[in-house]
Amino acid sequence: MTQPARQRIDKWLFFARAVKSRTLAGKFAASGNVRVNREKIDQASFLVKPGDVLTISLERRILVWKILGCGERRGPAPEAQLLYEDLTPKAAEAGQAETVPALREPGAGRPTKRDRRKIDQFNNPDADA
Repeated sequence: MTQPARQRIDKWLFFARAVKSRTLAGKFAASGNVRVNREKIDQASFLVKPGDVLTISLERRILVWKILGCGERRGPAPEAQLLYEDLTPKAAEAGQAETVPALREPGAGRPTKRDRRKIDQFNNPDADA
């Protein structure tokens, strides 16, 4: 079979594994979370073609994908990754700081279980542990 020249955005998002189901893909596209070539879309029936650039806002991240082809089915992940090229800028290139775990000085914050036992032993030296 030959690939179609254009495909509905909800089908394409489902085939590319951006969302879990076709119903969710339709709701996602209709809610305005997808832009095609910088234009916000509000219909699940919007037709996309190879060469279009999608800007997808998923939860706490933004994805930028260039469509390379239209899918025929929802296949495995390696097959789905052939449908797009990821143009998303990396966090360091975009000027965003990488997340670093918070450092805490010893003795700062909530006491650990060991610390609480030492405090209890200090406050009640007569109590048998």
